[in-house]
Amino acid sequence: MSEIFDETSMRRALGAYIPDGETLLAGIHAIAKETNVTGVFGKCVRTENGLFPDENGGVIALNKKKYAACDIYLGLTSSSLVLAECERNAYLYQFEEEPNVSRADIQEVTAPLFFADIGTCFPLTDIQRCEIKKGWMGSVKCLLTMKNGSYFRLLLPKPGGLGGGMPHHAEYRGAIIARLGGNQA
Repeated sequence: MSEIFDETSMRRALGAYIPDGETLLAGIHAIAKETNVTGVFGKCVRTENGLFPDENGGVIALNKKKYAACDIYLGLTSSSLVLAECERNAYLYQFEEEPNVSRADIQEVTAPLFFADIGTCFPLTDIQRCEIKKGWMGSVKCLLTMKNGSYFRLLLPKPGGLGGGMPHHAEYRGAIIARLGGNQA
């Protein structure tokens, strides 16, 4: 568990999902209380592990859910919100083949897209709403809703863990809250 509260581990985990050309500006340990990621993908086929490009493939709507609390890393780049699991977790996956959606909502799959990688990086411009409230013992509760209907119920703890492995936690936490639209630190 102590390796979770390590800035080097956090940077490595978040780095896997940061878009090319961007750098991590702030990252913290947080707790995801509820996760609900949605997406509609086209020109693909579904396998046991993910979605793979196929010129003759169809359209697949995916809903990736988790209702139990889990440790995550939450990071910001200049234009992206990045989330990474601290430890491997299980999710509920629901699929709908050939959903009735507009073409504008469909993301074409051009490279293998593994289920574990879905819902890990969002453009900051895709954040539709961010509700920030004070929590217990200095924590901050955050409900992030994305334009596509995905949402995350997060808890941003005040301390960065024991042992001093995350020396920039308070600074980065403040930067993340400020960027997401809150004014609490």
